[in-house]
Amino acid sequence: MSRELVNQICGEYPGAEVSDPWGGGHDAWKVGGKMFASIGAMGQGVAVKCPDIETANMLKDAGVAQHAAYFHKSWVMLPFGPTAEDEYRHRIRVSYDTIRAGLPKKVQAALGPVD
Repeated sequence: MSRELVNQICGEYPGAEVSDPWGGGHDAWKVGGKMFASIGAMGQGVAVKCPDIETANMLKDAGVAQHAAYFHKSWVMLPFGPTAEDEYRHRIRVSYDTIRAGLPKKVQAALGPVD
């Protein structure tokens, strides 16, 4: 997995926008102004939101994810390399869906359907 592939996956979602809010080469993917994925300047992996802290802990305990520094406990970092592409796709989609579900209904409707 790479920064380029993660950016490609994130860019496929309705309303997804990328920015570098902190400068220095970060990729922060947002929907409705809320972040759902982030790649740090060092490019070691992608941070994604889990539906809850328990899921985040389960992923860390299983060795799939690591603690995402500077993020809430419900976020994890999927390191580039050992994780299968399907797992990245699934976790990014869960993160996108989780953030999108928290947006106002009007904003969600304006985004259109996801596949």
